[in-house]
Amino acid sequence: MANTTSKFAVIGLGQFGSAVAKNLAAKGAEVLAIDKDMDRIEAIKDDVAYAVSLDATDIRALTSQNVADMDAVLVAIGENTEGLLLTVVQLLELKTKRIIARAMSQQQKLILDKLGVKEILSPEDEVGMMVAEMLLNPNMKAIMPLPDSYEIAEIQTPRRVFKRTLRDIGLMENYRLELIAIKRRYDEFYDARKRSVEHLLIRPADDTVLEYSDVIIILGKTQDVDKFVNFNK
Repeated sequence: MANTTSKFAVIGLGQFGSAVAKNLAAKGAEVLAIDKDMDRIEAIKDDVAYAVSLDATDIRALTSQNVADMDAVLVAIGENTEGLLLTVVQLLELKTKRIIARAMSQQQKLILDKLGVKEILSPEDEVGMMVAEMLLNPNMKAIMPLPDSYEIAEIQTPRRVFKRTLRDIGLMENYRLELIAIKRRYDEFYDARKRSVEHLLIRPADDTVLEYSDVIIILGKTQDVDKFVNFNK
């Protein structure tokens, strides 16, 4: 049987790049980690398949590592705009299959878009939006923005719907929200010790009663999620 292990290169081993590289490797991917800083290479070399110190703006250096043969290359160089753009240009020149670039500013995002990069990450913007939403609505636990103004939100059971059934609440009928699942905590015993363990209730019945500690996972337009949270505080 052919080896189907996914191969990725991560260029730029700051906190973000290192975290992605380590998580990919932990999930079984073959990871090539690249950075000019030898200290960063030393710090990650035992966690990935290959760790190489090189200048990613040098097309010959990239070619020597067969970067273009990777399933995808993540460029996470950070605030060094010149280094970021030159690296992306070289990867485009090498006809790399899939390029994912992290943009630290609107200017970087605009230029990357003009270069033709299809996948641009702005994690700081997304985290900033989520933190702002969580500060405004303490019941909000997590948000995943989606196209067309939709989002998936994890919400601690609001006070007004506590001890009510899903049928009574009417998420779809009253708020145009689709329930994906409920996270619920249970007391379970391991080695004669009681522990609180979280389980996922998929497609719960209409007569399911929401408990105070439940986290509901819903899909809907942002304005409808906000309506539900604000109305039921």
